[in-house]
Amino acid sequence: MMKSEGITIKDIAKKLSISTSTVSRALRDLPDVNPHTRVAVHKLAEELNYQPNLVALSLVTKKTKTIGVLIPSFTTYFYSQAISGIQEVAQNNGYHVMVCHSNESYEAEKKNIELLLSSRVDGIIASIARETRDFTHFERLKQKGIPLVLFNRTCDLNFSKVQVNDYEGGYKATEHLIKLGCEKIAHITGPDNLSLSKNRLRGFLDAMNFYKKKIYENLIVYSDFSIASGIACAKELLSKSVQPDGVFVVCDTAAYGAMHVFKKNGFNIPKDVAVIGFTNEPMSEIFEPSLSTISQPINKIGQTAAKLFIEMLEEGASFIPETRILNTELIIRESTGFPTDA
Repeated sequence: MMKSEGITIKDIAKKLSISTSTVSRALRDLPDVNPHTRVAVHKLAEELNYQPNLVALSLVTKKTKTIGVLIPSFTTYFYSQAISGIQEVAQNNGYHVMVCHSNESYEAEKKNIELLLSSRVDGIIASIARETRDFTHFERLKQKGIPLVLFNRTCDLNFSKVQVNDYEGGYKATEHLIKLGCEKIAHITGPDNLSLSKNRLRGFLDAMNFYKKKIYENLIVYSDFSIASGIACAKELLSKSVQPDGVFVVCDTAAYGAMHVFKKNGFNIPKDVAVIGFTNEPMSEIFEPSLSTISQPINKIGQTAAKLFIEMLEEGASFIPETRILNTELIIRESTGFPTDA
């Protein structure tokens, strides 16, 4: 009996006394193959445990059925969950996923795109590194007709995108602090090159203006999404002449750092300063005190990005870039006054 790894379409063709081209067309379910022949080819291929040569197949079809995924970090909860959503949809549609991470580096991001393209992926699903301010490498993909979908961290250029309603989330978070009675509200925002930072900041400002609350410009500080950055931003806020009684933080991770500083400096959360984050990571529920946050459907973001990508592949050049926006939800916990079970 032949070993499965040695089986080729020539072996199948010989056993069925047909040409290799007929076997190839039958395996690809092309319509010009006799239905009985197609069934016989698939049946024998299964019996022999035939594994197609993906490289050779890609040369014929011009597709590898592989999606390149580029993320800023492997260690962030958001991206591990988003990848799960991408893989679920990809596998259900017969695609493989190849994942790279930029480690928040612009240069690494560019090199990873080159790596994915050299691996002959059919296109790329990406979330932008916090260092990235020049988007030329993404524009080149579009110019070459290579499918690209940005998710979560996007930019203002005309690419297909999947994101949550960051503006609405920022507005709801700020509104919650206002309704608690906070008057001196700070915002720890994200890098100003990213759409999500801009939109969450815009939601913050619009809520403050709608409720006629004074906006303290020096209480708006910029983070890079990390715990260390949250610590630095909180220390900066405490150095101001006006100190906040409420803080909306761009993400849960930076919020953990900020809360650590407030507690270390003797502030009671939420009595002295209420804090709300954005993401709803599992840690936010068990942090002390538990963190109020804006929840986003992370797995669904990944699923939606993969579905949009596959639609782009199927429609080809006729596809018009599209933005899909998912809703957020306010989760109230102890850091803004949610009572404990005790």
